Amino acid sequence: MAGRLWRWLREDVWEIPFRRYAALLLAAVLTAAAVWGGLRLGEQDRSCAEGVVRPGDSDDCVGVSATAYDFGQPRFTRVIRAVDRENDRLTAGRYVTVALFEPFTASDPDSVNDTLHELQGAYLAQYHANHEATGETPDIRLVLANTGRDGTYWPDVVDRLTEMAEGPDRLRAVTGIGLSTDNNRAAVRELTGRGIPVVGSSITADSLANGPGGKDPFPGLARVAPTNSDSARALASFARVSAGRAMLVYDRPGDPYTRTLQSAFERLTAGSPYQPQPFSPPADRTQEGTTANQFRQITQLVCDTPKTTDTILFAGRHTQLRQFVNALGARGCMDHRLTLLTGDEGSYLTGDRQLDRTALNRSLSVRYTALAHPDAWKGEKATTGGSPADAAALDSLIGRSGREPVGPIGPVVLDDGQLIIAYDAMRLVVQGVREATPSGRVAPALGDVVNEWSLMKGSQRLNGASGWICLDAHGNPYDKAVPIVELTPSGGSRFVRIAWPEGKAPARECLPPA
Repeated sequence: MAGRLWRWLREDVWEIPFRRYAALLLAAVLTAAAVWGGLRLGEQDRSCAEGVVRPGDSDDCVGVSATAYDFGQPRFTRVIRAVDRENDRLTAGRYVTVALFEPFTASDPDSVNDTLHELQGAYLAQYHANHEATGETPDIRLVLANTGRDGTYWPDVVDRLTEMAEGPDRLRAVTGIGLSTDNNRAAVRELTGRGIPVVGSSITADSLANGPGGKDPFPGLARVAPTNSDSARALASFARVSAGRAMLVYDRPGDPYTRTLQSAFERLTAGSPYQPQPFSPPADRTQEGTTANQFRQITQLVCDTPKTTDTILFAGRHTQLRQFVNALGARGCMDHRLTLLTGDEGSYLTGDRQLDRTALNRSLSVRYTALAHPDAWKGEKATTGGSPADAAALDSLIGRSGREPVGPIGPVVLDDGQLIIAYDAMRLVVQGVREATPSGRVAPALGDVVNEWSLMKGSQRLNGASGWICLDAHGNPYDKAVPIVELTPSGGSRFVRIAWPEGKAPARECLPPA
């Protein structure tokens, strides 16, 4: 009797519930493990490549890459592989690192083109520095810094670059930067505030430059492209803009590029009988929005002016520029001959399939200031400010870029000036780093590189492919050559001539005045 009672307690009261509790406990453990494993897997999935991750709220791949990772852009693959091969050739302990800071995950086709061309230019300058500047040290390692398609994640990238500057990577400069945007302006302010030298390639906004009067909000920033103000002065010296014959059309509220271009054009049109005419584009200026309708109406206002009004100064981005040109091509006053003048955003229209090219046959010419142009020094009569020989050195590299050891780097396009200006920016970095490196040392101090910018003038100037680069005390190029380029009805562009911010080419000594 006692034995049966014991078996009943063991089998029916204890063991069954125990098995149930054990099963429940096992299920809970497995579930927790699955959840934990899923979380860990999710964390691993955020990685795009070594040094590059997807932020928690985005699918953008952000960070600093030192590998052959192409950021999901097949057009970048060949040149990034060339960069990776060049980096792999370097001997440990004999190089410094330079970061190319660009929107490598941009989705807008024009931004992708810009980034590709600047990447190609920076790489060709790296190759030149490591192979064709015989005996000069240190060697240059190039890494790629991506802040996201619109620059949102610049704080994370700046933090990483700071770590690289303070650690064994020996990061000694950042180049590129790309467009003159609020995000890029904030990034440059933070980088230079941390003592990291920056050389801007295609940034032109006056608000992204150090200025006269000791006002240097970006200590350690140097640039190879003229400011919008300098470009406007060069344009005025070329076109002989008369305020009484000109109308200004501008982006409201604008961005750093358009606002400073507007300010420069306002000085040229002071005393104009016409009030400047604003337009309001989408916040993302690569989008069409409803601006085309605004331009249709602005065109009517242009037609309302006397025929003596023959110049329109346009302060806007390229999407809006294209819309305005299309509207002018359909204007009701075709007998009213017009010249539209604008900044370097005009270069984007050479490949814009939505541009009504027939508009350029209808008493309308569109001219813009370019960052650089492949024809600028062919037959140029100026004996200072640049030379065909300086441009030919880059042409030689490009001629060998379709095969190893230089390339392949993919198809090369020069008309937009981006490759040329990025090449010069990287060469300026190399010159600054090498001049600042003490004998017997591998790498200079960051502050010593910064100090080099104010010394790059006179006989120590950079003879760039885009022209002489003689930096003033604030890191801005003095009297830099400005190619004036005209859009053609065939969809291309035509180099017109070089203009100069000072009205003439610099003197042979190329020393900025007091």
